[in-house]
Amino acid sequence: MKSKLLKRGYISLICTQFFGAANDNLLKGVLTFMVIDGVWRGKLGDGGQGLVGLLFTLPFILLSGYAGQFADRNSKRYVSVLVKVIEIPIAAIALLGFWTGNLWITLGALIALSCQSAFFGPAKYGMIPELVDEGDLSRANGFINMMTNIAVIAGTLLAGEIADRYNPLPSSDGSVVDALPWLPGVAMVLLACAGLIAVIFLVKLEPGDKNLRYTANPFKTYIAAIKEMSQTPLLMVMLAWGYFYLLAGLALFIVPEYTVVLNIDRSQASVLMGILGLSIGLGSVVAGLISGHKIEPRLIPIGALGLSVFFFLLGIVKPSVPPDPTKLQVALSNVSLFLLGAGFFAGFYIVPLQALLQKLSPDDERGRFLGTANGVSFMFLAAASLLYWVIKPLFGNAPQRIFILSAIMMLVGAAFFLFKLRRLAFTTESK
Repeated sequence: MKSKLLKRGYISLICTQFFGAANDNLLKGVLTFMVIDGVWRGKLGDGGQGLVGLLFTLPFILLSGYAGQFADRNSKRYVSVLVKVIEIPIAAIALLGFWTGNLWITLGALIALSCQSAFFGPAKYGMIPELVDEGDLSRANGFINMMTNIAVIAGTLLAGEIADRYNPLPSSDGSVVDALPWLPGVAMVLLACAGLIAVIFLVKLEPGDKNLRYTANPFKTYIAAIKEMSQTPLLMVMLAWGYFYLLAGLALFIVPEYTVVLNIDRSQASVLMGILGLSIGLGSVVAGLISGHKIEPRLIPIGALGLSVFFFLLGIVKPSVPPDPTKLQVALSNVSLFLLGAGFFAGFYIVPLQALLQKLSPDDERGRFLGTANGVSFMFLAAASLLYWVIKPLFGNAPQRIFILSAIMMLVGAAFFLFKLRRLAFTTESK
């Protein structure tokens, strides 16, 4: 095999990304459950999980410009090892916050963790073209998306189980098991240590531009990169990629609400989150396999249409499970089926866009371009957080109806971006 997908460097990146994504989703998941119906319920208001999401996304917006410069100025291996070392004390801060029941310390750990992840993002995606051949880009992105979403599943499922043990809810007979206040933080420390072990095996990588001069204003980096991108289809590719995160952000806020919609516990709601993550990973791998040794932009409209259909079904079909359902019954519900379809087609939408971003970015500016793309995607996530916080009260006890709005937004947005990218969308390979 000429493919480098099974080589040490790429496998190390996959494992490093896996543990990092799992840790992000563990912290965010437990916090979200605690804000919805746990120990911190009502402290951030109705729809408070939107504020949790906003606090997680803001550092990406503010720091991705610096992170892109840092990734270009230094070896991406050095950047990756550094951020993984920093993740361990951040996890220790989260341990302190959870153990003492202090929401503000825990939110501080969330912000710190998102700062750390912001610096990993451009290095992570920027090193993929350095670790694999150009013909393997689509498959490499498909596989890393699959593993990332498996990590999201693991972190989310773990968050549900840990949330139930951190702040146990009364059982049907009214009894309550003893709480384990140390559990979320200890799990985070262990995941951070695993990520550090994985990153050590990354191969040596050269800096993109050793003579790069840092720009103090992060938005100046964005503006300069966007101006360069506007001369090519890269700008519309970046915006189409970022727009997905607006809709994905809304979905990730809605799904935990099924604890109320379906009257299920947190670990059962985590099953729904896991199915969504698994299906995105599966769709990403299938998209990568279909693309083969080239980039296949024609998958983008297929993904957009599929997402719209299943979002619409999630919004209009009455969600149902039997009384006192098991996790298996939740996994076999109509909600799970629709989430499975939406996630699968999401993979078709994002893999070609991600590969195009990497291929069309100049070698010596890839970190800055991908840092800008990362920042823009998190601007869309921040917009999703604010939008959810504003509109959630309008939907009362039926937050799943927000999926109808998501379906409409997907159709309108996809139509616009596909019109702008029509020359790419009907070719099988970016020239």
